Amino acid sequence: MRVHGAGESLHFEPRACAGLFSSPQDLTPQGPRPAETGGTTTGRIAMARPDKAAAVAELTENFRESNAAVLTEYRGLTVAQLKQLRRSLSGNATYAVVKNTLTAIAAKEAGIEIDADFKGPSAIAFVTGDPVEAAKGLRDFAKANPALVIKGGVLDGRSLTAADITKLADLESREVLLAKLAGAFKQPLYQAAYLFNAPASQAVRTIDALRLKQESESAAA
Repeated sequence: MRVHGAGESLHFEPRACAGLFSSPQDLTPQGPRPAETGGTTTGRIAMARPDKAAAVAELTENFRESNAAVLTEYRGLTVAQLKQLRRSLSGNATYAVVKNTLTAIAAKEAGIEIDADFKGPSAIAFVTGDPVEAAKGLRDFAKANPALVIKGGVLDGRSLTAADITKLADLESREVLLAKLAGAFKQPLYQAAYLFNAPASQAVRTIDALRLKQESESAAA
C-alpha cells in the first residue's frame, strides 16, 4: 500500500478493495436498521418466543399449585396501592400482574376454566392459603379502592363468577365454622379433621348439607 504525499491524487485499485464489501449494495448509504426504529427482526422474534414460553410455564405451575385463583383488573391503582394489596394478601395469596393472552394459554394448559374476560390490565391472586381469607382481603380492598375490579376466578377446579367470590368472602373462616359445627352437631373429631383437610369447595358443600339437615330437623320437631 502506497501513501501519497500532499497534493498528489489518490488512486484505488478495484482488486485491493474487493474484500472490503460483500456486495455493491454495501456501498450505498443505508437508513436506520429495524432495531433502531423499533422494527422487529427475525432474531428478536426468536428471542421473544422462549421468554413467552417460560412465562406460560410459570403461570401454568402457579395455577396447578394454587387451590384458588382470582382474576382482577387493576386499572387506576398506584404502585403504592398495589404494594398495599400484596401485603394484605400475604400468607394466603400472591398477587401478580399478568399478560392476558399468556394467562389464558396457561389456564388452558392447567385444565382450568375461568369465567371472566381477559381484558384490560389484569392481575391474578394465586391462593395457596385460606381461600376465604384471600377473598375477604380482595373484597375489603376493592371496597376501599374501587379501581380494583374482581372479575372471576377458580376454586378447587371450579369456575367462579365475581358474585361467587363475594359469597366466598362473606363466609366465616374455616376455624369458626368448624367450632360452630362441633358445638351444633357434636361431630366426632375425625369428621372435623376431614373438614380441615378437605378442599374449600367440598367443605362448603358439606357445611351447607349439615345446615339443611339442621333446618329440616328443626321443622320436623
